[in-house]
Amino acid sequence: MIRLLIVDDHPLVRKGLIHLLDEAPGEFQVQEAGTGQEGLSMIRQNAYDVVLLDLSLPDIHGLDVLQQVGVEFPNLPVLVLSIHPENQFAIRALKAGAYGYITKDTDPEDLLTAIRTAAKGKKYISPQLACSLVAYISGESPLLPHESLSDREYQVMRLMAVGKTIREISNVLQLSPNTISTYRRRLLQKMGLRNNAELVRYAARHNLLE
Repeated sequence: MIRLLIVDDHPLVRKGLIHLLDEAPGEFQVQEAGTGQEGLSMIRQNAYDVVLLDLSLPDIHGLDVLQQVGVEFPNLPVLVLSIHPENQFAIRALKAGAYGYITKDTDPEDLLTAIRTAAKGKKYISPQLACSLVAYISGESPLLPHESLSDREYQVMRLMAVGKTIREISNVLQLSPNTISTYRRRLLQKMGLRNNAELVRYAARHNLLE
């Protein structure tokens, strides 16, 4: 039996996943968490074979949860299940230690395959993501400006792009406004942009908005 923890802030998503997993009787033992902190707490208190992790959590960004799990439980497979398309977060998630990246419109059978694969300690890479990884590694796909950002700069950039203020971003990421301002300055420099308006236009052009 695969012991699985689902970390997602949408109850309907969690219930839908549990219903899907229930169709494989006796194969999965599932628990659920609605926030990043709750998920980390449950991981520290229980033994799991796989964690299914959303990125858009209300308290901690999923990438931060992923990195923390990697520090505390380096042998625990984490699969990222996200609404964001692969070109936004997949490579970042894999570099941070994820065993796979699955979008929420993935075929249910592919999701089950990904979970079973991760439970065996192996990475799951979809054919589409495999092509992206080959292009990325070979240099055939040149980096876009936003792809050169650090994970934290990328998080700040996306929050800025949807209109969040410096103080709002500091509350979301639990960092000081001065630190957020520093990230803002760095990311604008790296991307060759002058202000928030140019950033919003860039994010819209590259489908980076929520």
